[in-house]
Amino acid sequence: MTERDAARVLAHPEAAEIRLEGVLHALADPVRLSIVRDLAATESELACSHFELPVTKSTTTHHFRVLRESGVVRQCYRGTTKLNGLRRTELAQLFPGLLDSVLAAAAAEEGRLAR
Repeated sequence: MTERDAARVLAHPEAAEIRLEGVLHALADPVRLSIVRDLAATESELACSHFELPVTKSTTTHHFRVLRESGVVRQCYRGTTKLNGLRRTELAQLFPGLLDSVLAAAAAEEGRLAR
């Protein structure tokens, strides 16, 4: 690994370090929840540029950092693209049913508010 590549490795909490309050904090923000909903809808990793968010680029970076540091997503670089993947398996093992319940509640709320 070159020095440049080493500088591009992003820190992630190990599964044992992921805390419920951090995950709940990350999922409580509507922008971050929309990112997680998009990631949950696909098996693929998605580039940061895939997301159309109603915030500035610097705020978008902040939201992704909160999701990564809380253990909700895993990010990695492929070339110049930063890819994001939901840590679904780890979250399901740590907090059974939590992610699915939050996603179902968010979908129900969206439907309710659309009426």
